[in-house]
Amino acid sequence: MNAEVISIGTELLLGHIINTNTAFLSRKLSEAGIDVYNTSVVGDNPSRLTHALRQAFNRSDIVITTGGLGPTVDDITVKTVTDFICKKTVKWIKNAVGSAPGLIAEYHEKIIVCLPGPPRELEPMFVKDVISYLIKRFRLRQLIRSRTIKIAGLRESVVNNKVKDLLQLKPPTTVGIYAKLGQVELKIMSKAGSRKVADRQIRILEKKIRARFGESIFGYDDETLEEAVAGILTGNKKTIAVAESCTGGLVSSRLTDVGGSTKYFTMGITAYSNEVKKNILCVDPIKIDKFGAVSRQVASEMAYGIKLLAGADLGLGITGIAGPTGGTRSKPVGLVYIALATDKKVMVKELRLRGSREEIKFQASQAALDLIRRNVW
Repeated sequence: MNAEVISIGTELLLGHIINTNTAFLSRKLSEAGIDVYNTSVVGDNPSRLTHALRQAFNRSDIVITTGGLGPTVDDITVKTVTDFICKKTVKWIKNAVGSAPGLIAEYHEKIIVCLPGPPRELEPMFVKDVISYLIKRFRLRQLIRSRTIKIAGLRESVVNNKVKDLLQLKPPTTVGIYAKLGQVELKIMSKAGSRKVADRQIRILEKKIRARFGESIFGYDDETLEEAVAGILTGNKKTIAVAESCTGGLVSSRLTDVGGSTKYFTMGITAYSNEVKKNILCVDPIKIDKFGAVSRQVASEMAYGIKLLAGADLGLGITGIAGPTGGTRSKPVGLVYIALATDKKVMVKELRLRGSREEIKFQASQAALDLIRRNVW
C-alpha cells in the first residue's frame, strides 16, 4: 500500500511558505504502514494539478492533496479534483478550525483525500478522520513504530562509528542516523503486525544504543535539550543564572521556554560590552586587557560573577565571536568559551564552531545547555 502527497500553492513553489505538511503526512502514513514513495508541489493552476493527479494515480493507491480549498480565486482544488474523477458525490471532512472542509472520494479502487493547507487545520482533520478511514478501507494490518534517540556533545562521525553495525540492519527493524545542528539523532523504525511486537523490537535496539552512548543521550522523540536540562535542574532543586555575550540571550530564552522555569531560572544578563562585564559582573579589568573579552579567563569570571549576583546554585558564562566579522588569526570566528560555576569549581569548555552567525549562536547555546546537563547533581 503506497501513497503520494501533492502540495498545492504557488507560494510553496516560490519559497514564501515552508512546506511542513508533507513531513507530517509522510510520518503519520508510515506509522500506519502506508509507504510514501512520491511527493510533489504544483502551483495554483488547474491544468498542472490535473497532470499531477494523472501521474499520481498511475503509481499510487492513495493520493493526498493539501491546499487550495478556500474561497479565494486561486483555490482550485475541489473543482479540478471532482472534474478529474468525474464525480460530484464525495465524503466531506469537517474542518473544526477553519472554513474550508476537506474531502474523500474513490477513483478506480483508489482513494483521493483533499485537505486544507494550514497545518493547524490539516493535522487534526487527518488524525481524527482520514487515517482511521484509510486503515478501515484498506484493512491495514501492519504499522510502523519509531523511537528517536537524541545525542549531544558528539560529532556525527563519532556516533556513526559506534553504530555502524546497527545502521546496516534490514527491515522490519532499522536504524537511521540524522545530523542536526548541535546534536545527532538515531531513529529506530520497526514494522510489525501489532504495536506490542514493534515496540518490543525497538526496545531491544534502544537498550544496545543506550549502552554505547550513556550520558551523551539527552532525550527521546520530541524532547528538547532545554526540557532535559529543566528536568535535571528541577529534580535536583538547583537554580541557575546566565551571563551571555555572543549568544545574545539565547540560552536564557531557551531555558525559560520551558514551563515552570521560575523554579530553576533566577537571572539572565546579556553582557555584550566590556563595561557591563566589569561593572555588573565584576570581571577583572586586568584579565580583559591581558586575555581579551573572548577568553577562558573572562568566561570563568562571567560565570562566577552572575552566580554571586543572582545568588544562584550555578552560574553560566558565555563569550565568543559569532561572526561574520570580528575574528582574527588567533581568535577566529566561531571561537566560543563556555564556563559553568558551581559551589566547588568553575569548569570551562572551548569550542571552535562553524556556520553562519545564527548557526554559531545556536550551537553555542546547545553546548552550554549540554554542559549544564552533564554537571548538575
